[in-house]
Amino acid sequence: MSKPKNLNGGPKTMAKKNKNNNLVAEKNEEAMIEGILEGSPEGIGVVIVRLECGCKKMAAVAKDGEPASKLIMYRDQAESICDKCKKDNGDFMRVTEAFIHWSKPEPSDAVKEIINAKVLGSAPVVN
Repeated sequence: MSKPKNLNGGPKTMAKKNKNNNLVAEKNEEAMIEGILEGSPEGIGVVIVRLECGCKKMAAVAKDGEPASKLIMYRDQAESICDKCKKDNGDFMRVTEAFIHWSKPEPSDAVKEIINAKVLGSAPVVN
């Protein structure tokens, strides 16, 4: 029996959502988030992009929506990213989920909306 597919044809992931039905960071991502924010004092959140292959992209975002750190690509429990990501740097066509994990204190909803639109486009990617 095959796995359920998302709209982009990739495997569907079961993302953890909070009570407001928003995507939230997984336990294994939280340490990376803390490290990224620690090295990026101007960062107010971390963009998390999950790819269908299991690799992830993360970067801190500043209050103006600009990058506040370098982009980090990694794969849980692996020494390096997959061969596909090595070739295409995690092409946007293979994104299954993308959202911003906000640090405390979180910005206002209006500011979050502006930054989300600037960083992720007019709507967060959730397949």
